[in-house]
Order: sequence, then C-alpha cells, then structure tokens
Amino acid sequence: MVDPQEFLPLREPTFFILLSLANGQKHGYAILKDVERLSNGKILLSNGTLYGALTRLLDQGLIERLSVDELPESERPRKAYCLSQAGRSVLNAEIARL
Repeated sequence: MVDPQEFLPLREPTFFILLSLANGQKHGYAILKDVERLSNGKILLSNGTLYGALTRLLDQGLIERLSVDELPESERPRKAYCLSQAGRSVLNAEIARL
C-alpha cells in the first residue's frame, strides 16, 4: 500500500497530468491538451516533458498503461494511460492539501 503523503506536494505538471486522468483513460496527446485546458493555459507541456513524466508516474505506480487503441491502418497505434488506485489516492490527498 502506498502512503500518498510520500508524494506530496506534487509539482504542478504532475498534478494536472493526474487530474487529466481522473475521469478515465487518455492517450498522450489528449493528456497534453487536457492539461493545457485544465490549467487555463498555464501549463504547456512539451512531448518530452509529458512522456518523461508519464514514464516516472508509471515507475511510481501512480498510472497504468492500457492496451493499444484500435485505429485505422493509416494511423499509428497510441498508448493509453489511466490512474492506478495509488494514483487516485495521491491525487485525492493533493486536492485535500490544496
């Protein structure tokens, strides 16, 4: 079991990435756009920053990678991500802290 307090306080980009995933699974580009929207344009993530953060969050067990989306042959497959139970606990703890 993860103690959410060990992760707090979250950096703003991390908070908004977890917040973006709170309502369900998303692929990287959708997270990127959702973070921009949720932060009212304050947080603009580059691809490198986003995927570095996603890798770190995967390693910490706060998010999970889902099966590849089914896409038409003309599009490349995208990886989707969702909050893990630990990630939801950390997000809720950060919301309560704020």
